[in-house]
Amino acid sequence: MSDTDDLRALMDADRWIERVSAQRTHLPEIAELTTLEAELRGLLKDLHNAEEAVAPLRSAFDKVAQESVRLKTRAGDLDTTLATSTANARELEAIQSELTHVRELLAASEDRELEELLVLEPRDEEIASIKQRAQPGVVRRGELLGIISQLQASLDEELIALRAQRAERASELSAGLLKRYDTALARVGTSGAANVIDGRCEGCRLALSPLDFDRWKSHALDTFMDCPECGRLLLP
Repeated sequence: MSDTDDLRALMDADRWIERVSAQRTHLPEIAELTTLEAELRGLLKDLHNAEEAVAPLRSAFDKVAQESVRLKTRAGDLDTTLATSTANARELEAIQSELTHVRELLAASEDRELEELLVLEPRDEEIASIKQRAQPGVVRRGELLGIISQLQASLDEELIALRAQRAERASELSAGLLKRYDTALARVGTSGAANVIDGRCEGCRLALSPLDFDRWKSHALDTFMDCPECGRLLLP
């Protein structure tokens, strides 16, 4: 093979490496995951806000509920005392009076408990709704992470093979020509050489001036001119 053929083979190898590398980071699943994670972050923020708003309401409800339990327990104890007491009439009257008072307090406490519950329930429903809306996204996120991992592992294997082929093709070039190519590659990326198509460098897409185009055409076989714009080696 000629230097031109070897250089073109190396150029093609680098372009394939660039395509597969770009594919690895631009999978459709990655774009979907990015969108999904933005949505989940929004739902998480809504959840935190809802939980912060409900915290004092839940605390108030729990406090009233605990008071209702205490009063119910006290009323039960007084009922039992009345049912089993052998005390005199005055003592029984005092117990009955306390029981009546406790039941009044209990009724008021249960009313407050209901009021607090009516305030709390919509907030709890909001939290449950946010969690329910997030659940499919959480499941899909796990699926996407697995798919992306598998696809990238497959592409990584392909890149290993492509880089091995690239090394073989690079070994066919002379040290001087390879140095020129690699210098251009390091500067512009993708490849260090480019075809000339319709008077344009295929790498930077810019047209050669008439003088540069004539210079390029006059180059002997297997000698290479650098693109005046991007520095790639120009191939016939």
